[in-house]
Amino acid sequence: MRITAALLASAAFASPAFAQSDAEAIPFSDTSDEAGTAADDTLTEENMGDPIIVEGEVLYSDQVTALRTPTPILDVPQSLSIVTSDEIEARGFTAISQIVDYTPGVVNSQGEGHRDSIVFRGVRSTADFYIDGMRDDVQYYRGLYNLEQVEILRGPNALLFGRGGTGGILNRVTKKGVIGQSFVGGQIAVDTFGEFSGQVDININAADNAALRINAAYENLNNHRDFYDGERIGFNPTARVQLSDATLLDLSYEYANHDRFIDRGIPTGSDGRPVGAFEDIVFGDPELNFNELEAHLLRANLQHRFSDNLKGVFSAFYGDYDKLYSNFYASGYNQLLTPDFVTLDGYVDTTQRQNLILSGNLISTFETGAISHTLMFGGEYINTSSDQDRFNAFWDTTQDDNEIFEITRPLALRGGVGIGFATDPAGVTTTNDFTVDINDDTRVDIDVFSLYIQDEIEVTDWLNVVVGGRFDSFDITVNNVVAGEIRTRLDEEFSPRGGIIVKPIENVSIYASYSQTFLPRSGEQFANINGNADALDPDTFTNLEAGLKWDFASGLSLTAAIFEIEQSSPQPNDNDPETLDVIDSTIQGAELQLRGEVTEGWFISAGYSYLDGAQVDAFGNEGLRPRELPENTFSIWNQVEVTDRLGIGLGLTHQGESFITNGPITYDAGGGASVTTRATLPAYTRIDASIFYEISDNLRAQVNVENLTDTTYFPNSHSTHQASVGAPLNARFAITARF
Repeated sequence: MRITAALLASAAFASPAFAQSDAEAIPFSDTSDEAGTAADDTLTEENMGDPIIVEGEVLYSDQVTALRTPTPILDVPQSLSIVTSDEIEARGFTAISQIVDYTPGVVNSQGEGHRDSIVFRGVRSTADFYIDGMRDDVQYYRGLYNLEQVEILRGPNALLFGRGGTGGILNRVTKKGVIGQSFVGGQIAVDTFGEFSGQVDININAADNAALRINAAYENLNNHRDFYDGERIGFNPTARVQLSDATLLDLSYEYANHDRFIDRGIPTGSDGRPVGAFEDIVFGDPELNFNELEAHLLRANLQHRFSDNLKGVFSAFYGDYDKLYSNFYASGYNQLLTPDFVTLDGYVDTTQRQNLILSGNLISTFETGAISHTLMFGGEYINTSSDQDRFNAFWDTTQDDNEIFEITRPLALRGGVGIGFATDPAGVTTTNDFTVDINDDTRVDIDVFSLYIQDEIEVTDWLNVVVGGRFDSFDITVNNVVAGEIRTRLDEEFSPRGGIIVKPIENVSIYASYSQTFLPRSGEQFANINGNADALDPDTFTNLEAGLKWDFASGLSLTAAIFEIEQSSPQPNDNDPETLDVIDSTIQGAELQLRGEVTEGWFISAGYSYLDGAQVDAFGNEGLRPRELPENTFSIWNQVEVTDRLGIGLGLTHQGESFITNGPITYDAGGGASVTTRATLPAYTRIDASIFYEISDNLRAQVNVENLTDTTYFPNSHSTHQASVGAPLNARFAITARF
């Protein structure tokens, strides 16, 4: 069956071979055909069932992915995961969060209901996202319709990506034109909540040396929560031109338009856990909880082979983002004293950002005596202009941003007008105004210059060494309009990376690595560097990792890793603000990942992670476990070929208990008594399933079932009284065609 074959081939390709997409068109050695078109070793409909054989030391070109060098995954001294487009389609994935559910070492955060937010090895991030290796740091939900694969690298990654990437990064690799082929593919789908979607993938062989490809998608959003709706549109035309045997150009424009209702979950009770009785209640405004995003993304990538052992990759990216986010959410709840009432807060936030990124890499293979080298040298320039403002809610009854409402379904709040209980008399009409109380208005300009170098050294057949470093100059100017002040800061940081890979046999590697990254005090979203922040050095993150990678002959791949991430953060001394205390926090853990073909017709993808950590507070107290750090996570997915046309899938994802906040919460119990607890997400296990049937060689029907046992669970949160409610039993029905 083709869908199972595609998964098996994808697994093989992400293990002993290269993580290669159709972007890999120019190898170091000349393998072009007589027409001058580079040989295409990419998985296609025609060859995806064929065995993949890698012979000799032929190196493929950079595929514009996270690794940037043509290194077999077996020889990368770092834990990483790859999910291909075939898997995305077969698993019915429609969001980044669904991929994260089945990836070890990472979990989802809520993202306030309007953005992807991932916790990489215990470090939450809303900005460590990349597209074709270029920074994509605006807060929004990213589509999957135009992707060749998704790559999740774990551990600090400053050498390749500069600032951020403190616990890891996620890189999306987009589909490119395929020269020499013409095809049309598409999918229509509907789920049991009423959400439906359609997408199309058209490749046109425009000339002997050129191809045009158009990916487009439309989604009408729906789910299990009251008032939830929305639309998402994606349109991504691309062009690929083989300018010569040695030169390849890719051009891309992407339009993203996304509107959706914002749901920030339910409150936690006096025991610290989400209040199950509220699972059907939306603590927001049906009209004023919404998100709007419009983005225009331009990408260009030029690859040129200067000689058999020297290649250049030059990229440009321009992104123009316009985002509006409006919401109310539960900010306070005391189950002991006022179990029938909740406090709501809210704000409206806008962001207009333009990112310009120019980068270039030179990759060379050469020998010094008996030692082989793969040397990468590169530079990057980033200019970011980002204007953001926020207005708090302002209730005419309380004259501030908080108001109390009776807990009903729905709440007595619509269009910013409701029945409030915070004042005397209680139960009177209250009206919000989002134009009165400005929280911040900042105009940010950033210039980043970077240089980096890395050498992958093959000392012997059994010993490889990786060494490199990156220099970043991060210059930020923040105009705080509200305060009427302009602040600047220049950070110049060097981030080293080193690794040792021992290969006792060809298909086994044992590695150890060290890497470092930094995060400026302006944060991921550059909100401000006001107060003392402009005087503080960046937070630094160091990663020590050791692991084993084993590619079995059958096509099964095993990865095991242990690691420790240490955060070092300068803070003003509490007694003497003129001096600084350096506060260190650590996260350590282990990961296992098994992926590939167990037996003929049985594909498996499984992952386990163990995470532990201790944070240090401003007073130097140690021992508190960080938020969003479940001790154990486990996932497994099995895809079995029953007949040549019928396949079934079964899997589960488990997430252990984790804390919502970094510290304890005390509730007034009345009569001078109090209860202290810590907001907690309970552990859960969710079972998923699927069935596929090949109606013909060109047409496939599939059903993907989520939460087969209809378990009630709370997968993630943003803050104390904002725990997301997981979806009940639901199914997605899809028809996929390719001609």
